[in-house]
Amino acid sequence: MSEPPVLLSTDRDGVRTLTLNRPHRKNAIDPALWSALAEALRRTADDRSVRALIVAGAGDAFCSGADIGAPDLRHPVYRMRALTDVALLLRELPIPTVAKVAGVAMGAGWNLALGCDLVVATPESTFCQIFTKRGLTLDLGGSWLLPRLIGLQQAKRLALLAETIDAGQALELGLVTWVVPGTDIDAFTDELGERLAVGPPVALAQTKALLDAGAETAFRDALAAEARAQGLNFATADAPEAYAAFAQRREPRFTGRWTAPRRGPEHAATSTENGA
Repeated sequence: MSEPPVLLSTDRDGVRTLTLNRPHRKNAIDPALWSALAEALRRTADDRSVRALIVAGAGDAFCSGADIGAPDLRHPVYRMRALTDVALLLRELPIPTVAKVAGVAMGAGWNLALGCDLVVATPESTFCQIFTKRGLTLDLGGSWLLPRLIGLQQAKRLALLAETIDAGQALELGLVTWVVPGTDIDAFTDELGERLAVGPPVALAQTKALLDAGAETAFRDALAAEARAQGLNFATADAPEAYAAFAQRREPRFTGRWTAPRRGPEHAATSTENGA
């Protein structure tokens, strides 16, 4: 009898859901799951049909972190490279990402959720930067994500003391976007994914990039980046479609299609003759 896949991937209406599938270990990530996650994120980045991503866990947990009990004979440099690949791939995805956290999110598992753009939790969800209790330091981007999300002092509190906090505390700190009843989290997250998937893909990708870069960008540089992004938006069919939908009192149908005028052969010849 073959073992079940460690990662499940399902697509529906432009939304891809990646489900960590090791419920017997509270979805702790072993070498096989790190590899599967990285490959799935690469495929997602290259798939234009996917317009939003949901990351979830099977069973009653989101992810209890890296599976430190799983045998891994690789040199620590290569073991950490597997984590780094996943963190970078998730961070650099040009589509909106959502973590669906039902149950525990610990260590690298919590940082996997924080690496997503939005986080949905339930009242039963618990969170812990458990690293120091294991004699370890933050990984999967936690040292970068936490101070930017909640400030340096609160980040030090969570990282140094390795406190477990509940969903209410996480929401108050700004580490969770929504807390919804456990019986509603599937429907809530599905609807959220659908709302993101029907949005203007080029504008959403650029908005995400602008916000991610904004924390480390001077105001003048941020304005210049916004102007460049807006120019690209005006060159798609989505902005005119939004105006038309508003005038016609209907929902817009965003495609991200490029509509900027292109030079034809005649124009190119004329430009060359004129020295342009």
